[in-house]
Amino acid sequence: MGRVHNIAAEADAPAPELPAASPEPPAPRWLQDPAQAFTQTALARRLSGIRASFHQTPASLRLWFWLAPALAALIGGVLRFVRLGQPHSLVFDETYYVKDAYSYLQSGYERNWAEKANDLFNKGDFSGLQNTPEYVVHPPVGKWMIAFGMWLFGPDSTFGWRFSAALVGTLSIFLLALIAQKMFRSTILGAVAGLLFAVDGHAIVQSRTSLLDIFVMFWALVAFGALLMDRDDGRRRLAARLARLTSPDGRVPGKHLLYGPWLGMRWWRLAAGISLGLCTGTKWSGVFFLAAFGLMTVVWDMSARRIAGIRYWVTGAIVKDGVVAFASMVPVAAATYLATWTGWFLSKDAYDRNWAASNPSEAWGWVPASLRSLWHYHLTAYNFHTGLETDHPYKANAWSWLVMGRPTSFYAQYPLKGESGCTVDKCAAMVTSLGNPLIWWGGTLALLFLIGIWAGRRDWRSAAILVGFAAGYVPWLLYAERTIFFFYAIAYEPYMILAVTMVLGMIMGKAGDPPWRRQQGALHAGIFVVLAVALSAYFYPLWSAEVIPYEYWRQHMWMPSWI
Repeated sequence: MGRVHNIAAEADAPAPELPAASPEPPAPRWLQDPAQAFTQTALARRLSGIRASFHQTPASLRLWFWLAPALAALIGGVLRFVRLGQPHSLVFDETYYVKDAYSYLQSGYERNWAEKANDLFNKGDFSGLQNTPEYVVHPPVGKWMIAFGMWLFGPDSTFGWRFSAALVGTLSIFLLALIAQKMFRSTILGAVAGLLFAVDGHAIVQSRTSLLDIFVMFWALVAFGALLMDRDDGRRRLAARLARLTSPDGRVPGKHLLYGPWLGMRWWRLAAGISLGLCTGTKWSGVFFLAAFGLMTVVWDMSARRIAGIRYWVTGAIVKDGVVAFASMVPVAAATYLATWTGWFLSKDAYDRNWAASNPSEAWGWVPASLRSLWHYHLTAYNFHTGLETDHPYKANAWSWLVMGRPTSFYAQYPLKGESGCTVDKCAAMVTSLGNPLIWWGGTLALLFLIGIWAGRRDWRSAAILVGFAAGYVPWLLYAERTIFFFYAIAYEPYMILAVTMVLGMIMGKAGDPPWRRQQGALHAGIFVVLAVALSAYFYPLWSAEVIPYEYWRQHMWMPSWI
């Protein structure tokens, strides 16, 4: 499919490594030559750390540029959409979000349900929906996305309940494959990342169940991809604008290299801001991705200015890039988040909608009543989240996520012989958010390895992967006593997959290595991928509610805490 480029030694350093056939001149340093000659082509090559686009892919590989991610997504789509309607009932927290989605279709906000409404809902009877507003603690985006599938296929279709989750789960595979392809400059590694994400059980279960966390993951991944595009776009702009400042003798006057030029409006950053607003509008944990990715993109700009020979590259990046980055991401994300509450604003009796009218304030009376009411609603929801310490049999401390210490059981039935297709004395039908052990345990080791790679080589890709992982994982370490679950880890799973892929690429070697080294590396990496696929086939019945013998299910419970 194409040669595998070096993915280990490329870092944001003054002289990034390129293939031997096209050596790159050393990057400028201010103290060496403050009036160094610049050409747009040379500077663009110096600044480019990744293959930026389809057009820069060799003609022989352009078909695979799109086909490899599409094939990975096709495999993942089959695993997600086939028998998507099973089980034919609300599963785990679908009892909240699916019914809330139906309520959105009726009134634009959440309403209460009568007791034992689940039994009626499972039969397609929605008479349990009441006229009183319901107190909920998660924003609307994910529930609106669930409602979209119900609108397409009908509210009484379990396939419709889960359609949006399966759709974004499949799209995420395609997107992650493109991201890996871009970061690692390899069609093969892009396909590997997509395939691992396609067959992992944790991602499959989240895509086959209408919870909110799959949408958090999706919008954060969209933002990550947009910022990768912005990284390239910003460097191209920097190279072009410095080239335009060259004097007739081909040199850039030193004054233009003090802070560097303005780079203008960055549209990919704007797209990232919108995506992160939708991410936060699904769950508030999205705000950690906003903070982490915002800092990451400014650091990338600092690195670009340093490589270009800008003397005060930190100050230049903060003043000329950072302020614009903040304006194009944080306020945009905030405005997007606020817009997601449109149904609540348009209502007359949603929960806390009229709180401000009943609680006048002299100090804050100038604030529109609807915003004061929404702020109060958010305060009560925040107190709920931070104080949630109720016991739950599948509560899992964040430290245990790294080894899948306590996966969540979404659905469990034990039919006897003659029931639900059971042909032995006792069977099991399960939906368990258990990841592929090889991918997850290998992923944890890969993430630890990338910490060393970043520390030793300052490889920007390892740093970017670690930032995405940290944004989805580290905040949960601060809530050791809070009731949290392993399935929250879907938010950082794409970055764990990228970590595994990067390590596999290092095992496969680089273009200049001896053939025997490349062959051995490809063999070892191939064995890992084949074993991962085989292990997913072994565990798949536990992810899709297939009726299997009870003893066969017990054979999959490798750790007592998985039961």
